[in-house]
Amino acid sequence: MNKEQFIYEINQLGISITNQQMEQLDKYYKLLLEWNQKINLTRIIEEKEVYLKHFYDSLTLMKAIDLRKNLTLLDVGTGAGFPGIVLKIVFPNLKIVLVDSLLKRIKYLNVVIEELKLKDIEAIHIRIEDYIKKNIKFDVVTSRAVANMTKLYNYCMPAVKKGGYFIAMKANVDEELPEFLEKNKVKVKEIKFLLPYIQAKRDLIIIKNN
Repeated sequence: MNKEQFIYEINQLGISITNQQMEQLDKYYKLLLEWNQKINLTRIIEEKEVYLKHFYDSLTLMKAIDLRKNLTLLDVGTGAGFPGIVLKIVFPNLKIVLVDSLLKRIKYLNVVIEELKLKDIEAIHIRIEDYIKKNIKFDVVTSRAVANMTKLYNYCMPAVKKGGYFIAMKANVDEELPEFLEKNKVKVKEIKFLLPYIQAKRDLIIIKNN
């Protein structure tokens, strides 16, 4: 996915992007490459692949919720900043907290936040099971390719406000979802789609805190 294709495809998601935001994504990509040589952030390093499998993929959260609203969002196990950093660049209206258990990643994320001059975003070195003890609630709690559904549900749901949403971003959930639904009697909405150009399966699992 080249940059023109990226812009076209996110437009299809209902997302418009400015030249300045594209410049920020480009700078983010360069920082990702630079830091990836020091610490293990991602195996995906080719520009076209990063724009598709990390940047575009992060923005598919828009299929589940309108991110143009003024929402608070928690990104659990953010890793290299996906989806949280990408969401912050494209939707500066969001107030975002990134949590990760690896200090090296948090140091990198703080460099990204500073270099890109991002506001209303914080990267915290903490395990999610400890963070939820703080009892801070968010409109949206999301996690991308971190753990199985049952673990994610137990870690993430306590941080969701009444009326808010937990949204798990998954590559392919067909195997684990039936078991999760059997163990946890919750109502889920599932959005299935394919990543453009490579037709890779993706799932968004949405659970509302009623």
